[in-house]
Amino acid sequence: MPGMADPNFNETVTFVCKHDDEGAIGIVINRPSEMSLGDVCRQLKLDDNLGDADDQPIMNGGPVHPDRGFVLHQSDQEFDSTFDPDAEVKVTVSQDILKAIARGDGPKPALVALGYAGWGSGQLEAEIAANAWLSVPTSPSILFETPIENRWLAAAGLIGVDIRQVTSYAGHA
Repeated sequence: MPGMADPNFNETVTFVCKHDDEGAIGIVINRPSEMSLGDVCRQLKLDDNLGDADDQPIMNGGPVHPDRGFVLHQSDQEFDSTFDPDAEVKVTVSQDILKAIARGDGPKPALVALGYAGWGSGQLEAEIAANAWLSVPTSPSILFETPIENRWLAAAGLIGVDIRQVTSYAGHA
């Protein structure tokens, strides 16, 4: 929401990939880092057959464990460690997916992020109740097709909200 004071999350779109009684994990999908997919592959000494994907930006996925990688994709390929393997959007955290992407036979499209956002039990729900977050359904087109700079507006638009018209303060009736 516009009133989000935390600079880690101001004007971000966060894909919540795990949410249960223990808490939640999300990946910010609209904060590009200084690194590209090619940079990551070269740093990991992976054979690079990326072509146009060499310049694909890596997202700053969140402030927790910024050295940990996450790949969001829709592939039916099997990898060592994937969250929600039957979901519309999957999250893989094992390095085998990066090796496949570097070889040119990984999932396309794929969004790669370093770091994540984490909430303890009940914390995300409390933040939503305090109007810190606007919750919208998952949209693969926003994750994989919408230009990064348009994702915040497009995500709010999924539920008919022009986020530019929302004030930075909120009340409770």
